[in-house]
Amino acid sequence: MCSEMPIDCGHHKFEEPKRAVLCPADVKKWEQSSAYQDILGFITSMNVAVKGKKTSAPCITSSLTTSLLKMLDTISQWVGDIPPIDQPQRYGNKAFRDFYSRFKEQGERIMREALPEEFHPAVAEIAVYLQESFGNSTRIDYGTGHELSFIMFLCCLFKIGALKQEDSAAVVTQIFNRYLSLCRKLQTTYKMEPAGSQGVWSLDDYQFIPFIWGSSQLQMNPKISPEMFCNEKTVNDNADDYMFLSCIKFILSVKTGPFAEHSNQLWNISGVQSWTKINQGLIKMYKAEVLHKFPVVQHVLFGSILSIYPATEMVYYPPSGTDMPPLSSKNPAASSFLTSKTVQGKLPFNDVVPSMSNYGKMPQNLPLNDSLANVSKMPQGAGSIDHVAINRNSSSVASRSTNISCADERHPAMSPLNPLTVSSFPKCNISTESNNENRK
Repeated sequence: MCSEMPIDCGHHKFEEPKRAVLCPADVKKWEQSSAYQDILGFITSMNVAVKGKKTSAPCITSSLTTSLLKMLDTISQWVGDIPPIDQPQRYGNKAFRDFYSRFKEQGERIMREALPEEFHPAVAEIAVYLQESFGNSTRIDYGTGHELSFIMFLCCLFKIGALKQEDSAAVVTQIFNRYLSLCRKLQTTYKMEPAGSQGVWSLDDYQFIPFIWGSSQLQMNPKISPEMFCNEKTVNDNADDYMFLSCIKFILSVKTGPFAEHSNQLWNISGVQSWTKINQGLIKMYKAEVLHKFPVVQHVLFGSILSIYPATEMVYYPPSGTDMPPLSSKNPAASSFLTSKTVQGKLPFNDVVPSMSNYGKMPQNLPLNDSLANVSKMPQGAGSIDHVAINRNSSSVASRSTNISCADERHPAMSPLNPLTVSSFPKCNISTESNNENRK
């Protein structure tokens, strides 16, 4: 465990963050950087801090938390001040560029108003991450890379000592949740394109982190099991208490059609046995699908706080691959089945939930009326699915479930790893053994 002290803003030399991952070969440098350790340490720390806690539950709210919430509310007001313009294209309303320009002009000012004066020397460096958190003004899109920028913004506030251990729960349930609401407002107001979305095979068009922290909130909750998030009433009744369900509610408000069709990955996840397994699997999936994808990390900015220089201590390692335990037919059926629907085209089932299944390849030409239960009984290594029918009336559709496990041979299972990489991050009583096996 590292014992690094928070950065002394009065004596530290801050610098403008710049890109450092300029080609695919540079991803290796990113994987070994201190910034990588800090970011994963922060994500895991917050994950532990909100385990079993509702969004609406009271928590310690510091004066800085209140100031940051006020800052986000000010930014939200700018969206109201700059309405979308009439234009022929459906997506990418150009009024977003006016919003973005206003933020560039006033972003540092509102951040100085939010932070105590002792942290003002860091504002020029940290403000860049906040600016990158709301989307791209050229493409008018938003994706997990922009969400990552906000994670880096919050991480920086911990590293300089502005946010402290006791702020952890509020950082997730109040600050990040307010940011999430602001992003949804931007996405719907300016019809922002999903950046780098894989369409139906994406976990979500825009976000990822709230599914991780939201699944942590739902751990140890006997009243809401994973299959219940397919039930619209359950979602509506509990969206204000759990970020995961809040995300599902937003998806249902902007998309139409069968849930399995427009959100197939989430539908598969609903068959997992427990929220703990979902949480562990999503962390591994985030590493593989976001933190280790060059199209995402090529835009990451590095400065003096989150540095591209090699880490002095390695706690978090790159993913070992997407191999996971095989699909199980033991999980209970989802409470809300889907309309009988045939999914046309190739459906490599081991890729339905990247990083969450190693079931292998499936037989070709699967009969159209076979349920996914029959799929789960097929031997491995026999080809790929050309057509799959999802039958609402088949009780065995429960077998669609994907067993999630986070075991990684190179480090202990990703049941929350030791979240600490610097002492300024919240502490917990979870330890991680070092493992020095060579990484691929």
